[in-house]
Amino acid sequence: MNAAKPGGAGHSGPSTPPLPDTLTKALRGARRVAFFTGAGISAESGVPTFRGNEGIWKKFKPEELATFAGFRKNPELVWEWYRMRKEVMTTVEPNAGHRAIVALERFYRVTVITQNVNNLHARAGSSVVHELHGNIERNYCTACGKFFTDAELRLAEVAVPRCAKCGGDVRPDVVWFGEFLPEQEWNASADAARWCELFFCVGTSGVVYPAASLPSIARKAGAMVVEINVEPTDLTPSADESLFGPAGEVLPRIVREVESLAPGTIELN
Repeated sequence: MNAAKPGGAGHSGPSTPPLPDTLTKALRGARRVAFFTGAGISAESGVPTFRGNEGIWKKFKPEELATFAGFRKNPELVWEWYRMRKEVMTTVEPNAGHRAIVALERFYRVTVITQNVNNLHARAGSSVVHELHGNIERNYCTACGKFFTDAELRLAEVAVPRCAKCGGDVRPDVVWFGEFLPEQEWNASADAARWCELFFCVGTSGVVYPAASLPSIARKAGAMVVEINVEPTDLTPSADESLFGPAGEVLPRIVREVESLAPGTIELN
């Protein structure tokens, strides 16, 4: 495994290290590319991370705010916290990393698999996004399953929103601790890992299962696994290549490399 060191990753000139030859060769021959993203790529947009020194979990207990039992015990507290999180999401925008992934759709079949719930990939323009942990912009009734937008719930006016259809408690459409991943999203993500030639792990620590098994699925199917992160992670020893630096700098470098290779636009069947 090779590792490109950080430093000057977003600038041209002698300070910018070239991409590893093995990655350049893979970029030239690939048709299908998957991106597996975590909190690191969103942090560059100003979204607080769950882990790290300034992570949200440093301030709150997960069992109080991100479990169904916690919601049943104190739905007012849980909704107060999620209102705050939803408000934060209205102030952030997709960054250069998100946009670079979209730009690569000109050359490859691109699938985004994300652990993030902030909807930034879709807002950036990615065509195929599988949300393993849900989407904070959606909500659903715990009794009948009906979905609601934030506007429909009039969140500023009620402590705990109720379903207009059955009167049940409404919760954010995010996966809490102890809950299963949405089956359809998981199956589609595993399929994407199996059929891609290049599997990028971007801004993820690789410790949250079952999502963290996706790089292994891709590797076993023959894909090249490339890690992009600001520092080494649990994924680093098993990655084929590791590029250390912010996603907003490293991913645009990859776009420029692909543009220089001019492999041609992939025809979507």
